[in-house]
Order: sequence, then C-alpha cells, then structure tokens
Amino acid sequence: MALDLGTDNGIYISDKAKSKVLQLMNDAGVAGKPDYFLRVGVVGGGCSGLSYKLDFDSEVKPMDQVFEDKGIKIVTDLKSFLYLVNTELEFSDGLNGKGFYFNNPNASRSCGCGESFAV
Repeated sequence: MALDLGTDNGIYISDKAKSKVLQLMNDAGVAGKPDYFLRVGVVGGGCSGLSYKLDFDSEVKPMDQVFEDKGIKIVTDLKSFLYLVNTELEFSDGLNGKGFYFNNPNASRSCGCGESFAV
C-alpha cells in the first residue's frame, strides 16, 4: 500500500535559513556540488521527547522523502517526515537565541530552548 502524502505537504525553508544553509555549505566545501543536500530528521531525546537533527548529506536512501524549496534540496527519512510535514526551517541571529529552529505545526509543545518537542 502506497502512502499518499499529498501535493501540498512538504518541508520548507525561510529566506534567512536558506542564506545560512548556503553559507554553511560553502564553509563545509560542499556548495555547488549537486549531490549534496540538507538532511533533516527527528530523533528521540531532548527534554520534550523528540529532537531535531540537521546535517549535509549526499546519499538519498530508498525510503527518503525529497523536497525542494527556494532552490534548497531538503531530504528526510519517512519516519521523520511524519513529524515534520509542513514544517518550516527558520534561522535567528537575534539576542534571544541564535541558530536554526523549526516552525512545526505538528508539535503540541516544545521546550524552552526550542531544540526538542512533543506531538
């Protein structure tokens, strides 16, 4: 049985997060290499039960879900996608916290540091 994820469901990236991802890809020496993409995922842990994971990768696995937003290729495993559907990756460089964070409509609560969540 095929899983119907619909056409409007995805993982998105803000303009500010896109700029930071491109800068980090350049710093890592993988900018301009078409095989590399941003891998996002969800792992167990953190004070709310689930934590986000970000990395650069070049290998798409058989059950991966692949998206593109604003020219950034975003890949996640199917299990993580069930938690991340319609989530937007954001970046903040403000005084109240610096770094990537997720606007996740599926999270019922998140911790104070924003690095973990629960559904």
